[in-house]
Amino acid sequence: MSQILGVKFNDFGQIYYFSSGPFVVREGHSVIVKTEQGMGLGKVFVVQQDLPEDVTEESVKTIYRLAGEEDLVIDTENKELSRSALKHCKGCIDGQKLEMKLVDVEVFFDRSKMIFYFTAPGRIDFRELVKDLVKEYRTRIELRQIGVRHETQMLGAIGNCGQICCCRRFMRKFMPVTIRMAKEQNLFLNPTKISGICGRLLCCLSFEQDNYEQFHKRCPKIGKRYNTAHGNVKVTRTNFFSNTVTILPENADEIEICLDEWPDVLKATSPDQLAKKELPKDDSDSESREPSVRNNYRGRSGSGKSSGAGQTKRPERPKPVRPERPRPQKKKRPFVSCDSPETIKDVAPEEVRTEPVVAPESESQVKKPSSRNRRPSRRRRRKKPSGGSD
Repeated sequence: MSQILGVKFNDFGQIYYFSSGPFVVREGHSVIVKTEQGMGLGKVFVVQQDLPEDVTEESVKTIYRLAGEEDLVIDTENKELSRSALKHCKGCIDGQKLEMKLVDVEVFFDRSKMIFYFTAPGRIDFRELVKDLVKEYRTRIELRQIGVRHETQMLGAIGNCGQICCCRRFMRKFMPVTIRMAKEQNLFLNPTKISGICGRLLCCLSFEQDNYEQFHKRCPKIGKRYNTAHGNVKVTRTNFFSNTVTILPENADEIEICLDEWPDVLKATSPDQLAKKELPKDDSDSESREPSVRNNYRGRSGSGKSSGAGQTKRPERPKPVRPERPRPQKKKRPFVSCDSPETIKDVAPEEVRTEPVVAPESESQVKKPSSRNRRPSRRRRRKKPSGGSD
């Protein structure tokens, strides 16, 4: 029965899974496998029966064969070749004055290809460098630019904690790390404290980020005031490691409460608030309230609907009906009949008739004032011709 083998091509490299096939393999054995880059020699680190969750059966290939003594000799020669190539390439870089730093050299098992890993602040024209390397080693040459984190992973270093860097020891993929993680974990935003050997933010900040997010969801907001059993208190700080919340009452010292007890403390009320609730209510106070206050109370409670089972609906007061006022009758002006405006001067005010006169049926019977005595408007005036004879 075939087994699943976890193979590494470097001591601190990524694990690739293969099937043992008809071979009997144990941990620590060296095997020859076929890869996309060609034949490779790897070392078995894990032997198990089931596949990991993130690996499919289609991607698992069978090993080519077990490595012999000749294969191990070739492997040692390739390592010596990579060391000499590293020195030779550094001399070429210094001779051409290129702004790049060579990190490591990888030689394939069959020497079909050599990869030179380097770091640089920007893009570099290394065409002349490739020509010199091809003349020296007579094989395919590839120059691959990497980041500072991959450089630390290849070379290895000791971190601020005194242990080997996580990227060198067990990390195979880098997780994104932001300054927001350091703020949520209540760390001092000092670059020397939260940065690693590579100069980037510490990778370990992402390890506990999920736990901190769940902790902050349960915690109250720092600086906010709450009504609790201890009265009106202010949240001063929280502690992730002890799972506690520190509050500050108005007239007392700080109190540290377990986060699991915080909901019960928040629901409870202080003794002063209980005393206020137990006081009897006076009916006269409710009657002496102004109608505006009652209207506001009804508006807040949601149009008179009771929010709880014990509350009752208040009767609405009927609106007063205003009586309609009688409209005053308009006085009719006296009508004076006259043929011309000159007759009004001769008639005395006492002789003027104040009784209304019935208007004729047709408009043609009404006598309109003559327009002879009217002065023509300015628009209708015509200028008389000067010096003309009729």
